[in-house]
Amino acid sequence: MSNFLAAVRKRTQSVMGIDGFSVILLVNVFLGIAFSFVLPFSSMFGIDEIGMSNTEFGVFMMVSTLFGVGFSTYIGKLSDRVSDRKMILVICALAGAIGYIGYAYSRNYYVLLAISATFLGISSSTFSQIFAYGREILVKAKVPAKEIPFYMNILRVLFALSWTVGPAIAAYVLLYFGFKGMFLVAAACYIIVVGIVLLSLKKTSKEEIAQPKPPQASIPLRQVIFQPFIFVNLIAFTLISTANTISSLNMAQFVTKVLNGEEKDVGIIFSIPPVFEVPFMLGFGILALRVKSDHLIRLGSLLAFAYFGTIFFATDIWHIFPIQVLSAAYISITSGIAITYFQDFIPDMPGTAMTLYSNTGKIGSLLGFLLFGLLSDAFGYRNVYLWCAIFAFIAMIMLFALVKAKRVQFGSSSSVSA
Repeated sequence: MSNFLAAVRKRTQSVMGIDGFSVILLVNVFLGIAFSFVLPFSSMFGIDEIGMSNTEFGVFMMVSTLFGVGFSTYIGKLSDRVSDRKMILVICALAGAIGYIGYAYSRNYYVLLAISATFLGISSSTFSQIFAYGREILVKAKVPAKEIPFYMNILRVLFALSWTVGPAIAAYVLLYFGFKGMFLVAAACYIIVVGIVLLSLKKTSKEEIAQPKPPQASIPLRQVIFQPFIFVNLIAFTLISTANTISSLNMAQFVTKVLNGEEKDVGIIFSIPPVFEVPFMLGFGILALRVKSDHLIRLGSLLAFAYFGTIFFATDIWHIFPIQVLSAAYISITSGIAITYFQDFIPDMPGTAMTLYSNTGKIGSLLGFLLFGLLSDAFGYRNVYLWCAIFAFIAMIMLFALVKAKRVQFGSSSSVSA
């Protein structure tokens, strides 16, 4: 155990020595705070504040996400073509600030839908661009390829760390200042991101990044997507994201309307997983240096199935608290190791790779938003988790079926076994 902790400490300290990476870490903290303020209470905003039905809320989020997928796909390809992605990151973050300011002051369904589809659709690429930028910094610093998963997990850890306190603080902001105050805090976080990027982040010219082979940005996106190994992974991750989205939307309703809890309970529940995600991500990041990421991804799908299946049986609020550790475990893998897992498919196109990965989340969210309303209305808030377990089980079967599949790496001269 002491050797493990020493390895974590040594590698964590080495992060600060990489030029520009500490700035990306700081940016990710504020982005994480913005996410943690908004996402846990989105269903309460739509259903309880605006007065949408479960189905209307699902359609609202589905349309918003569909636009987000379109914007992020275009922005991801564009970012791999331009000489520097700094201004793209600024524009995406600025759009997020404008979007949440609009959320703070409007209560009109169609105005909110327009804001969500445009400004928040554009800002949805912020997360992908930060991780693409981070990988470019690591490549420029000549970090060994086998160690990149660990450093990318450090980046993901900072995002998760923001969630350790974000939802709980958001619950109190919501209590004393309402949704207006909550959204203004989220907007302020995006404005801080813009300021940090403009003042502290250096340009990372693609000509400066050592590349053993020419960039593969000209490869048609459909050729990448429909490569069998990648396509199956996209479907599996989309299913896990669908289950995760449904679960996240359902939690506030399940706690307050089935288990008779309060808003503060919702904040605590959403704050538990990030506390455990930090050590899990560090541990899995180091483990990824010795174990193939494919094996860890399959473990993540198994843990996701266990989480949704277990929470279905919760009959009291305190039951959910320990179960959230399982949530932390599967998210640490499917949102941490998965980043470099996807980037390794097309190493010369980090923006496109992150877009593919993040779009599984967006499309999963799109399906989740729609299915949340339909499933909760038809089966009730508790049985929603049974459906989440079914989606995770299908994803798990698909990923385990890839054991003997061949992985084609675009931008690489050879394929490797899964």
